[in-house]
Amino acid sequence: MMKWFAALTRPRRVTIISIVILVLLGGVLATSSALVSREMSQSRQSASAMPTPTPTPTASRTCSVSDRAADPRLANLQAEVLNATTGEVRFDRGGLTASRAASVTKVPTMAAALAVLGPGYRVTTRVFSGAEPGSVVLVGGGDVTLSRTPSGHRTVYGNVAHLDALADQALKAYSADPANVDVPLTKLIVDSSVFGGQAWQPSWNKKEIRDGYMPHITGLMVDGDRANPDEGTSPRSTNPVARAANAFAKLIGVTQIESGSAPADAKLLGSVKSPPVSALMERIITYSDNTAAEMLARLTAIKVGAGNTFADIDAGTKQGLANYGIGTAGLHFADGSGLSDDNAITPDYLNHLFVKVAARDGNLGVILDNLPIARKKGSLSYSGRFEGPNAVVAGKLLAKTGWIDTGYTLSGIIHAKDGSLLTFTIYALGDVSDSAKQAIDTLATGFYLCGNNLAR
Repeated sequence: MMKWFAALTRPRRVTIISIVILVLLGGVLATSSALVSREMSQSRQSASAMPTPTPTPTASRTCSVSDRAADPRLANLQAEVLNATTGEVRFDRGGLTASRAASVTKVPTMAAALAVLGPGYRVTTRVFSGAEPGSVVLVGGGDVTLSRTPSGHRTVYGNVAHLDALADQALKAYSADPANVDVPLTKLIVDSSVFGGQAWQPSWNKKEIRDGYMPHITGLMVDGDRANPDEGTSPRSTNPVARAANAFAKLIGVTQIESGSAPADAKLLGSVKSPPVSALMERIITYSDNTAAEMLARLTAIKVGAGNTFADIDAGTKQGLANYGIGTAGLHFADGSGLSDDNAITPDYLNHLFVKVAARDGNLGVILDNLPIARKKGSLSYSGRFEGPNAVVAGKLLAKTGWIDTGYTLSGIIHAKDGSLLTFTIYALGDVSDSAKQAIDTLATGFYLCGNNLAR
């Protein structure tokens, strides 16, 4: 009887133990699986540092843009679409890969400037008395919009500060000083040290100077160093400081010019101020002005204490962007305009930033108000953009355009056909031609048509 009972219970005991072990192993595996799943889901949030709302169960999305995304004109495509209301990623092709964004870079660098400097910030150019008799010191504040044209003349930057008004102030103040009786003004000293380091970003192509897209970035210049102050695209010089100094010297009637600085106790003889940051956004965002973007990126870095060189733009921009609560890990800002191939921004970051732009978070409404609009405004109203079947998005797509030799980009906001609000980013990188713009437009139109039914 005991042998029968032992024989009967032994396998049952083994079975029970086996069940317990399997249960415990299942719990461990489930826990490990949950941890891996949680880490994967958190990786995208880590890149954006934004909470993702719990998605509402929906039917499977069926609207595909795969044929549009396969267009060879897009070369190496990266793209992402985000539902701005739910935070759900609706389309993803390399959305977490940081790459060059061309002039779309201006959106985060200007967002940083708006957070740090504020929309009302103005740049001041000053004239002080010099240390030696008969001298004055022209001190640049970084204002690239300062103009050598007559007061009242509107340049490509609108209503700007003019050198002749500054010269008039300086001459009157100099003559009114009793110490200058019988001491003619003979020398101009120029101080452009507000910006330090190299004046030309090493990764930029020097052809941008003669093509008229970018000058050397110096703390003193006039009219963005354009040969023609009234043309947005105009050849630049090799020495912006000299051009500005020569123009001012002529106005105050001196021929001696040298570099230097004002003494600590120098008297202020005159000053003029740039347009406010908010007024410059049209030129920078709507029409993609590189020079003004570089100015504000550098002034942002200076304001936060990062430094005054190209190398300091990255830290300065990221400190400014920290105000929006979106993580910037893995991003890199080599310049403020996007001309450098060394910039690295993820489509996912831009999409989350545009969610805040659409909501007018902080001062970001200034960017929203100046975004190009398909077939209506700015660089998206030019010939060749959103034509033919793509014209359906007219007035419904607001986005910043980008173009460098190695890529075309587009990023912004879509008021989709189904009423959903989307943010999107498209990079066409590599061996691209001008026709990439039409392929980008076609893909963006697909996003508009699909709306929240867009299949990943």
